[in-house]
Amino acid sequence: MAKIIPFKAVRPTADKVALVTCRTYDDYSSAELAAWLSFNPYSFLHVINPAYVYSQKITLDKRFKGVAHKYQDFKSDEILIEEDKAVFYLYEIQSKNQKFTGIIAGTSVIDYQNNVIKKHEDTLQYRVELFKDYLHQTHFNTEPVLITYPDSTEINSFIALRKQSKPIYDFSTTNKERHILWKIDTQSEIDWLTEHFEKIPNLYIADGHHRSASAELLFQEDQHLGNPNLNYFMSFLIAESNVKIYEFNRLIRDLNGLSKEVFIQKLAENFIIKVKDQELWKPQNKFEFGMYLEGRFYALFYKHESNSDTSLLENLDAQILYDKVLHPLLGIEDLRNDERIDYISGKQSVSVIKDLIDEGEFEVGFMLYPSDINEIKTLADNNLIMPPKSTYIEPKFRSGLVVYEL
Repeated sequence: MAKIIPFKAVRPTADKVALVTCRTYDDYSSAELAAWLSFNPYSFLHVINPAYVYSQKITLDKRFKGVAHKYQDFKSDEILIEEDKAVFYLYEIQSKNQKFTGIIAGTSVIDYQNNVIKKHEDTLQYRVELFKDYLHQTHFNTEPVLITYPDSTEINSFIALRKQSKPIYDFSTTNKERHILWKIDTQSEIDWLTEHFEKIPNLYIADGHHRSASAELLFQEDQHLGNPNLNYFMSFLIAESNVKIYEFNRLIRDLNGLSKEVFIQKLAENFIIKVKDQELWKPQNKFEFGMYLEGRFYALFYKHESNSDTSLLENLDAQILYDKVLHPLLGIEDLRNDERIDYISGKQSVSVIKDLIDEGEFEVGFMLYPSDINEIKTLADNNLIMPPKSTYIEPKFRSGLVVYEL
């Protein structure tokens, strides 16, 4: 059974919400960041920026304390306000082609530990430790874990009915998204949602594996303090049919000393290769891969056989590419840290991959077919971990919209 709780959130005042909220810090170029910091005094980037600026000149402790102080300044100036009582939120993100709707709530660290909340990605311990220290020093989190739940007719009906009421926020952003937030604060609604989620046997992390692992580590280290807020972490709960899963495509800087001819010859041992020339070709099905090399596109069809002995992980496209190409042919062992490999999300056009290779920074690019939610859930149910950078999942939450205080 999955446990969710309402919480006393901190959020922007309604007149400033469009100015306060921002994309994830890493999404901004240096020029964009400088512009927002210079011309928008209300941007939440001012709060999180001390964690990054002059990062090589001051200690982590001072950086994180700078975030905490700026956050308190925003509260003192009443840019951010605290709810009078614990609530849930209904949140919708609308773009030109997508609409994402879900519930913002606290989810249980104990559920995470007991595998009621399931994972499909591995984590890097240094990143878990770093974000745990960030939480410990700043005492707040504004980036929820994206969690999926099985589609529910009852929850869908609840959401549809609740959306007919007046929201507390309805604003647009410069990346042409519309954001709508409703407060769920009546006891009857809170009880209904809590009881309904208790009937759900498992939740699945879609995005935010490091954030959830950091919350667990902080809970382990500080639970003796008796702080009930540490028992939960903020999550954005969304029906599994409503998430959008993109692939992460691979860009490689060289052919590991192989000529183009030898490389293609070796590829042919495991793939049927069809030349697509200048066609911007993307895989249409599982076990298909696109490749761009020396001005030409290729379609690669994996020569797989139905075999009951083949593991779930071995049938994952990202794993196939690693096992048959990246590791044995191109000599890439560490997908996270090898400087010869880079990644670009499937949201980007194939033409972007072509341009990067034509400019000479990379030698070859590989396009994958995106995983679906059932593949991710099956791996999680079997305690299997996907290769790094296997999925890019939307929606992405805006920093500063809702804050969970620790």
